[in-house]
Amino acid sequence: YGMSLIWLMGNVGSTISCFIFSQRKLRKNPCIMYFLASSASQFMTFNFVLLTRILLNGFNITAINLFLWFCKIRNYFFYLFVAVPRYYIILASIDRYFASCSNIYWRRWSSSKVAMRLIIGSFIFWSLMYSQILVFYEIQDGICSYRHGAYGIFFSIYLSIESGTLPPLVMLIFGCLTLKNIRQSKRRTRPIAELNGVRPAEFIGMSGKDLQYSKMLFSQILLWTILSIINPSDLLYQTITINETKSSFRTTVEVFINNMSYMFIHLEFSLTFFLYTFSSSFFRR
Repeated sequence: YGMSLIWLMGNVGSTISCFIFSQRKLRKNPCIMYFLASSASQFMTFNFVLLTRILLNGFNITAINLFLWFCKIRNYFFYLFVAVPRYYIILASIDRYFASCSNIYWRRWSSSKVAMRLIIGSFIFWSLMYSQILVFYEIQDGICSYRHGAYGIFFSIYLSIESGTLPPLVMLIFGCLTLKNIRQSKRRTRPIAELNGVRPAEFIGMSGKDLQYSKMLFSQILLWTILSIINPSDLLYQTITINETKSSFRTTVEVFINNMSYMFIHLEFSLTFFLYTFSSSFFRR
């Protein structure tokens, strides 16, 4: 029931977010372009990846553990469409930093042209990076999983960095840098000369809308930082303890934690729309 509710919330939220972000007056803003790309890619996350997990856990439809091709394809799309929305938000956090810079050279990197190239390039990059799933995922002892042994250790460490450490670290770094730029811009003044004197100083900084976009982004960074680290940490733990003899109680607890870790992944996406709604008056309008 929990995952079904997340599926419903995610689809409704993604649909409304895509409708709002695709409006003509908004979609040329680079930050909004990243938000739109992230929201659109989440449709695949909810309607293929999460839906197949609901069928497996809720209705015991075990096609993923019966057909090798489905085992590979399903997990390929899972990792791809978890990484892509996250890294679009990372790109949005980097864009906010560039947009808040006082140096015009860096501000030029915050543009719709750059955003479109990075959106396409990021999708291609992660599609290639996770092609390893098509090779190294197998059905072992009736369970679809990554190949045990050296690759299992490598993949767990890779995921703990790519999904658990890198996204929140990069988002937090650029989030803090953006906040620093915003605070500096409020203190920075520019004297504008007049004929018989000097006019009062003006603040130089981001526009009101850009500040609203940054506020939406910061709330998302905070939530995703908390929820995104759980699953890769669990996978790393499973790999380290794979050869240990475990009691039935410990196994049950580990299975429960593993299922919850995947639920948190989908929860972070399904709450995005509600975060935007509560954190930004612009989005509510």
